[in-house]
Amino acid sequence: MPATNRKDVLEYRGRPLRRKDNILYYGSMSDKYIIMMQVMDTKKVDDMDVATRVTVQLQYTDPDLKSRDRVVKRTEKNGLYAAMDVAAVWLERALSAK
Repeated sequence: MPATNRKDVLEYRGRPLRRKDNILYYGSMSDKYIIMMQVMDTKKVDDMDVATRVTVQLQYTDPDLKSRDRVVKRTEKNGLYAAMDVAAVWLERALSAK
Protein backbone atom coordinates (compact mmCIF):
# COMPACT_ATOMS: atom_id res chain seq x y z
CA MET A 1 0.00 0.00 0.00
CA PRO A 2 1.50 3.42 -0.91
CA ALA A 3 2.43 5.78 1.93
CA THR A 4 0.22 8.48 0.42
CA ASN A 5 -2.90 6.43 1.13
CA ARG A 6 -5.20 8.52 3.35
CA LYS A 7 -5.41 5.68 5.90
CA ASP A 8 -1.65 5.89 6.50
CA VAL A 9 -1.68 9.60 7.44
CA LEU A 10 -1.75 10.34 11.15
CA GLU A 11 -3.96 13.33 11.96
CA TYR A 12 -4.61 15.50 14.99
CA ARG A 13 -7.73 17.68 14.96
CA GLY A 14 -8.13 17.12 11.23
CA ARG A 15 -4.61 18.15 10.22
CA PRO A 16 -1.65 15.93 9.24
CA LEU A 17 0.94 15.06 11.88
CA ARG A 18 4.31 13.65 10.81
CA ARG A 19 7.41 12.67 12.74
CA LYS A 20 11.06 12.56 11.74
CA ASP A 21 13.32 11.50 14.61
CA ASN A 22 12.69 13.99 17.45
CA ILE A 23 10.83 16.54 15.27
CA LEU A 24 7.09 16.56 14.66
CA TYR A 25 5.43 18.56 11.88
CA TYR A 26 1.80 19.53 12.31
CA GLY A 27 -0.19 20.91 9.40
CA SER A 28 0.07 20.89 5.63
CA MET A 29 2.91 22.36 3.58
CA SER A 30 0.27 23.58 1.11
CA ASP A 31 -1.04 25.99 3.78
CA LYS A 32 0.59 29.33 4.66
CA TYR A 33 1.71 28.09 8.11
CA ILE A 34 2.90 24.87 9.73
CA ILE A 35 3.92 23.92 13.27
CA MET A 36 7.30 22.37 14.04
CA MET A 37 7.75 20.71 17.43
CA GLN A 38 11.12 19.46 18.63
CA VAL A 39 11.46 17.11 21.58
CA MET A 40 14.37 18.49 23.60
CA ASP A 41 14.32 16.16 26.63
CA THR A 42 12.77 12.81 27.47
CA LYS A 43 12.47 10.56 30.49
CA LYS A 44 12.02 6.80 30.78
CA VAL A 45 8.59 5.60 31.88
CA ASP A 46 8.73 1.81 32.11
CA ASP A 47 10.43 0.99 28.78
CA MET A 48 9.23 4.03 26.85
CA ASP A 49 10.78 7.47 26.27
CA VAL A 50 8.29 10.23 27.15
CA ALA A 51 8.80 13.85 26.06
CA THR A 52 9.37 16.22 28.98
CA ARG A 53 10.47 19.40 27.18
CA VAL A 54 9.21 20.37 23.71
CA THR A 55 9.82 23.52 21.68
CA VAL A 56 6.93 24.68 19.48
CA GLN A 57 7.34 26.99 16.48
CA LEU A 58 4.70 28.48 14.21
CA GLN A 59 6.41 28.84 10.83
CA TYR A 60 5.68 30.14 7.35
CA THR A 61 5.87 27.41 4.71
CA ASP A 62 7.31 29.80 2.09
CA PRO A 63 10.44 28.03 0.73
CA ASP A 64 11.90 31.37 -0.45
CA LEU A 65 12.35 32.58 3.14
CA LYS A 66 15.48 31.75 5.13
CA SER A 67 14.80 29.26 7.92
CA ARG A 68 15.24 31.87 10.67
CA ASP A 69 12.82 34.23 8.88
CA ARG A 70 10.11 31.55 8.69
CA VAL A 71 9.56 31.48 12.46
CA VAL A 72 6.53 33.56 13.43
CA LYS A 73 6.51 32.64 17.13
CA ARG A 74 7.93 30.04 19.46
CA THR A 75 7.50 28.67 22.95
CA GLU A 76 8.67 25.78 25.10
CA LYS A 77 6.28 23.42 26.88
CA ASN A 78 6.62 20.69 29.47
CA GLY A 79 5.37 17.55 27.76
CA LEU A 80 3.96 16.65 24.38
CA TYR A 81 0.32 17.09 25.42
CA ALA A 82 0.87 20.76 26.34
CA ALA A 83 2.88 21.30 23.14
CA MET A 84 0.16 19.76 20.95
CA ASP A 85 -2.47 21.86 22.70
CA VAL A 86 -0.72 25.18 21.98
CA ALA A 87 0.25 24.02 18.48
CA ALA A 88 -3.37 23.31 17.54
CA VAL A 89 -4.52 26.72 18.80
CA TRP A 90 -1.70 28.64 17.12
CA LEU A 91 -2.15 26.90 13.77
CA GLU A 92 -5.92 27.27 13.78
CA ARG A 93 -5.71 31.00 14.60
CA ALA A 94 -2.96 31.64 12.03
CA LEU A 95 -4.78 29.86 9.23
CA SER A 96 -8.13 31.51 9.98
CA ALA A 97 -6.68 35.06 10.17
CA LYS A 98 -7.34 37.27 7.18
